[in-house]
Order: sequence, then C-alpha cells, then structure tokens
Amino acid sequence: MSTDDLRLIGIAWRLDRLRWVPTDALTNVVTSDGACIWPPPDGGPPDAHSDGELAKLLCGGCPVRDECLELELRTAGTDTLGVWGGMTDDDRRALHPHWLRRGERAERGVR
Repeated sequence: MSTDDLRLIGIAWRLDRLRWVPTDALTNVVTSDGACIWPPPDGGPPDAHSDGELAKLLCGGCPVRDECLELELRTAGTDTLGVWGGMTDDDRRALHPHWLRRGERAERGVR
C-alpha cells in the first residue's frame, strides 16, 4: 500500500464523523461558512497556477473543509470537478473508493 493510499484512508476515516449528517445540513453549513463563498477583500480569486495550489490558497483556513469534502463526495462521486474540501478533482476521485469502503452515509446519492 502506498503512502498516498494511507493518506487517503486517513481522510476517509476522518470524514466518518460526518457520516450521518443530512446532506441538506452539510449544504447549509458549507454555503454559509465556506471560505470560498465570500469573496476575498481584494475582490478576486487567489492567483494560482494549478488546482492543487488553488486548493491550498482557497481552502487553507476554511472552517468547513471536511463538510465540503463530504458533501462533494456524497453528491458528485467520481463525477467531481474543481476544488472542493481542499482537494483537487483527481485527489477526490482517488479518495472516493476509500470513502465508499467506510460504509453507508445519510442520503448518499447512488454513484
């Protein structure tokens, strides 16, 4: 098992605390408290050269990063795009099978 697989398994375990939170509650907290929802004081998105860099800049201090990641895994699955929960779409696609193995979740869409 690779170091990256172990990192992803750890993230999947961390998200277990959100396992039974209803999807609408996750949506509410992400849209009200997410750092990406409120424009930065300078008015523009962070200057990033890659999605990975954007994830660090945009999501670095976000208080609802795990909730955002859980919501995106639950609703988009492997069809995910962009930056969510501090991860790129490629990273979330790699995380998805580990997340699925952690078991059922509240109102998870079929993917």
